[in-house]
Amino acid sequence: MAEIPESLRYTEEHEYLRETDVDGEYHVGITDYAQGELGDVVYIEFPQIGDRFDRMEAFGTIEAVKAVSELFCPLAGEIVDVNTQLEADWSVVNTDPYGDGWMIRLRLDNPGQLDDLLSAADYRNHSEDAE
Repeated sequence: MAEIPESLRYTEEHEYLRETDVDGEYHVGITDYAQGELGDVVYIEFPQIGDRFDRMEAFGTIEAVKAVSELFCPLAGEIVDVNTQLEADWSVVNTDPYGDGWMIRLRLDNPGQLDDLLSAADYRNHSEDAE
């Protein structure tokens, strides 16, 4: 069973948002379920710092041995950082998706929209239905 931390918010496309130390900014990555489905990650196409994305707009792609998939921005906002440390070891996305395997840091346009995302329980039900 994939790990699904209670403290995070999720999308139906298997991205998560995790709070950072700055109010209104969140790390975005793919879930444990998603990395397991993709297999070994070999490359991620990152957006540029300062780029803006609408809710569920593709912000990049992730390439793995099994597939290439788009990455979707969970909520509208501005990219304030990208995790370029992954370029030295893409496998961190597979081994630590909720920690050092984050991909972008997003400043939300409207933090009140967090409630529009899935809770851990909702995501658990969604990912079980997908199997």
